[in-house]
Order: sequence, then C-alpha cells, then structure tokens
Amino acid sequence: MFESAELGHAISPATYARAVPKLREALLDAQYDLFQDGRFPVMILIAGIDGAGKGETVNLLNEWMDPRHINVAAFGESSDEERERPPMWRYWRELPPRGRIGIFFGHWYTDPILDRVHRKSRQPELIQSIEEIVRFEKMLADEGALLLKFWFHLTKDKQKKRLKALEKDPQTRWRVTKTEWRHFRLYDRIRKVAGLALRHTGSAAAPWFVVEGQDACYRNLTVGRTLLAAMRERLDQKPAKPAADRIPPIPPPIDNRHILGALDLGLKLTRRQYTEQRALYQGRIYKLSRHPRFRERSAVLVFEGNDAAGKGGAIRRVAAALDARYYRTIPVAAPTEEERAQPYLWRFWRHLPRLGRFVLFDRSWYGRVLVERVEGFAGEFDWTRAYSEINDFEQQLADKGAIVVKFWLAISKDEQYRRFRERQKTAFKRFKITPEDWRNRKKWEAYEQAVCDMVDRTSTAVAPWTLVEANDKRYARIKVLKTICERLESALRLQ
Repeated sequence: MFESAELGHAISPATYARAVPKLREALLDAQYDLFQDGRFPVMILIAGIDGAGKGETVNLLNEWMDPRHINVAAFGESSDEERERPPMWRYWRELPPRGRIGIFFGHWYTDPILDRVHRKSRQPELIQSIEEIVRFEKMLADEGALLLKFWFHLTKDKQKKRLKALEKDPQTRWRVTKTEWRHFRLYDRIRKVAGLALRHTGSAAAPWFVVEGQDACYRNLTVGRTLLAAMRERLDQKPAKPAADRIPPIPPPIDNRHILGALDLGLKLTRRQYTEQRALYQGRIYKLSRHPRFRERSAVLVFEGNDAAGKGGAIRRVAAALDARYYRTIPVAAPTEEERAQPYLWRFWRHLPRLGRFVLFDRSWYGRVLVERVEGFAGEFDWTRAYSEINDFEQQLADKGAIVVKFWLAISKDEQYRRFRERQKTAFKRFKITPEDWRNRKKWEAYEQAVCDMVDRTSTAVAPWTLVEANDKRYARIKVLKTICERLESALRLQ
C-alpha cells in the first residue's frame, strides 16, 4: 500500500517556487467557485506517520486558500462529553456545510487503528470498525460530499531522522513528545494495521492518496494539485440522477393487508383507570430515571404519528415524570437553511444525550422516509437508502448504551377529521391546525404505505417500534408510559 510513497520523490526549490503562485491562484478560484456553487462540501482527512508533515500541510492549506471558508477540526483524546456519546458524535458535529471545505486533522480512523496497534482491541473489532467507516463514508458520498483522504508516509529510517531533526531545533522541539517516540517504536505494527485499514476503505467515492512526507516541496505540491483536480472535476460536473438499478425495490404486501389495519383503534380506558395508571407509571419512570444503573445509560424516545394523533400530549405526560434537569424535548419541523446544508441525520446527531439523561424527539429522522418520501422532497434513491442509514444510526446509539424507544401513534381517518374540526373551533388550539395538515390528509393512503414500509424495515432488536392505538388519548398515553417503563426495566435488567 505504501510502496509508492517510498521512492524518494523530490522537487527542487526553484521548481517549487515557480509552481506555487499559479497553484495558489487556482485553488482560491476553485474555493470561491465551490462557495458560490454550494452543491457539495469538501472533506479532507489528514492522516499518516508522525513527523511526515501533517501539521505543516494543514497550515499550508489555510495559507494558500481563504481560511474564512475552511473548517479545521483537530481531534485528540476524547473529552468526557464525547466519551458519553457514540464515537462518531464528535465527527458529525464538525462536518462542513455545502460550499465549504472541512479539514479533519485527526479523524474517525485514529481510534480503531491505535486501539488495534496498542492491542486494546482484537482483529474482528478492527474489521467491524472498518465496516462502519465504509458505511459512513458511503453515506457522505451519497449526500454529495467530496471526500479526499491523505496518508502521509515515511520509511522507518526517515521517520527517525525527521523526529531527531525536529527535536534538535528549538523552534520545533515541542512537536516531538513521548507519544511520537512511542509510535516510532511501534512503527511496524502501525504500518501493518494502517495498511489493512487503507486497503479496505479506499473507494472511488472516498479514495486514499498516499503521499511521501520527506520532501516538503513534493508533499505540498502533491496535496495541492490533488485537491485542485478533484474540486475542479466535481465543479465541472452537472448534477447526475442516481442510476435506477441502485434503488432496491420495495415489494407490495402479498395479502393486501398492512400492520396499521390490524390495530384495534377501539381500545379505551375510563377516566378513573387512566388517573390510577398514569400515577403508577409516571412514578416508575421517575424511579428508573434516578436508578444508579441508568447513570451509565441514556434514553432516546422517538414520537411519530398521524397529524393530531396526540404526540404532544403523550410527550407532556412522559416529561411530567422526569426531572427537568435531565431531559430535553426536541421539536422537529422543516429543516432550516443551516440544516439543509448538511446530511439529513446531522441535525439529530447534535442533540444526542449524555449518559443519565433523556431526549424526547417530537418527530424525528423518520421524516426522510415519511413526509420527504410522500411529498417528493427526497428522491427515491435517497429515501430508500435511508432505511439502512437509520438502522446504522440507531445501532450506534444502542452500542453506546442508549435505550431507543420508538412510538407510532395511530388514529383513524375519521378520528383525525373530528380532531381537525375541534382544533379549528377552539381558540387556544387553532395554532395546531394548518393548511398543510389538510393537504397531508389527502395523501392518507400514501402515508399509510410509507409507515408500513418504515416499520417493516427499521423495527430492529435494539430499536423496535411500538404501535400505539391512539383514537382514545387516555389509552394511548398509558401505553406509552407503560412501554417506557418496560423498556427501561428490561435494559437495566430489573425485571
């Protein structure tokens, strides 16, 4: 993998001096065209052997281009806040929006490679991490990102020489620490593990470029020219529609029945039953949220449902059982301009809770396979691939200890009509009904099919769907509270 970076490439200072001005001008032009075009972000991963020029290259790119439109994210050891969330959380937060360049100095390969090098993980765990990275980078590419990954390499002898030279110079001595020398002693192991990772994660959509780091002139021109060529090629391309054969078909139900049609929407509770059970389950939820075992877990509660199905009322009854210091409610509406400039899951990743806390999503990432699908805001390729991307997302939540509880609150078409009319007549409820609600109602059958496909493809062992019969609000709220109790007790092994 690294042989091409060990050929002793060099460029004379004179040649370098002649080439740099034109390259800088071309890079600036491409950067401003990218900003004006606004169709895609550019993501640059800077990785490689210690002493091979990674830091100098990051500084140089900032010098050659306009740093106002470059996001540089440098990652060291994870903070306490980061360790309480899935490993990818801190990288999602730093994704550049469309039209900008993001440089990742430190990246999602670092921990899997070093954990294997230091034997904190086994080979199967490294392979699993690699597979997760491949899916993540495919998602970025499918969302339109231009992803370039640079591995700066040195032979072992050259690395030793480079580290000694940096250590000898008072101006650069600070850059060589015990960590760099420890990595030098593990050179052969790092090369082996990194080679495996690079071989399995290089693709047309997310290629690796191995750059020899010994000669600064060669290194700088190689990175600059590679970046320029990739940006120009993408900017000159017209937006292409996904190939039809990339879209897996969704077969219709064989028996012409669906899960929503099997619900008994006539289920009810009396006011007395509701009052007694509400107090019971809210008390249990409060105790569970304060249980010592929950300090090492978190809870992600997702509320979806038909318009006017009672999501807000159910959320309020759950929130009433929690300490206000340890939960957040996230109302999800149409994405803002900032959110549309990012992959659709970005706005949900940034709201993930710390350990010992709850987050309640009033609508969620399932908008991609529901309203965006039905209303045509997302193309067929985009909403179809979202099923697997959502499952990956929820699996990462569960792997970090999150208890994912998802509710679909279902009401009949007649009951929805009755509630719509009631909202129009009641002054303090008028804000709840909009022309869009009536417009969505005309696509009832399309939404029902989208819900059935969603449940079928995203109800998993770690994040199952709970379908709630919601024609009777009291029954629906109790089922929600009871389900949360049961899921928490099961996850905390208290049953």
